[in-house]
Amino acid sequence: MPVTVGLGAASPDEKIRATVRAVGREVDLTLFSCPGTAGSFGDTVRVVEAVHPEAALVEALAAGDIDAAVRGTLPASSTLAALKAAAGVDHLERIALLETAEGHLFLLAPVGVDEGWTVADKVRFVEHGRHIARSFGLAGGVAVLSGGRLGDIGRHPAVDRTMADAELVARLTGAEHVEILIEEATRRYGVVIAPDGISGNLIFRTLAFLGAGAGHGAPVVNIDKIFVDTSRASPDYTNAIMLAKSLAESRKP
Repeated sequence: MPVTVGLGAASPDEKIRATVRAVGREVDLTLFSCPGTAGSFGDTVRVVEAVHPEAALVEALAAGDIDAAVRGTLPASSTLAALKAAAGVDHLERIALLETAEGHLFLLAPVGVDEGWTVADKVRFVEHGRHIARSFGLAGGVAVLSGGRLGDIGRHPAVDRTMADAELVARLTGAEHVEILIEEATRRYGVVIAPDGISGNLIFRTLAFLGAGAGHGAPVVNIDKIFVDTSRASPDYTNAIMLAKSLAESRKP
């Protein structure tokens, strides 16, 4: 039985059409869009029209009418607010699927500026990241970044703290502390853990918006439903949908 994925489609733009064409019959896709747009997507995909499509998408996910959801082109603030309310959480934790300019795929966390500030946070991201990496067939291993090389210990207390935290996270999880060498981490590991949410967000933005890389969606990992957050700047949502599909399939008996 195919996995059913809901995709937010604020309007029938080309990136939505490209996604529909790309996923083909691999996914049972349902678009959640504004009233009056159903015919604009063609007759090969199911469309749910709603005055507030972000609420309709989240409600369908919560009710089990779809196996997974991808934000797509729906607005971030209202969609994520609806998701938090439905899930009963006060914040969302996400792990981003990124691609370098050379085509290397890896997972990065934390990417929210308020996330990943404690050792416990980072340990949790390691555990979730490993599960997602297996589901999506990424390289094995987890790299934990810090603010310098081991030879830099003593240069600044903040740097020392990042290295101490990274060493502890690696020891607790079996991951590897790769110091500040992100250029090696992205080539060798399927999961990369940033020192904190600010540095993770900067890594994401630098790669996706300045460095000719790409972001393919960020699964929310602190809720019991599968929701992949996306950027409206993405060229299409094919990888985000396939990631959602892989995660949904991993939960099926």
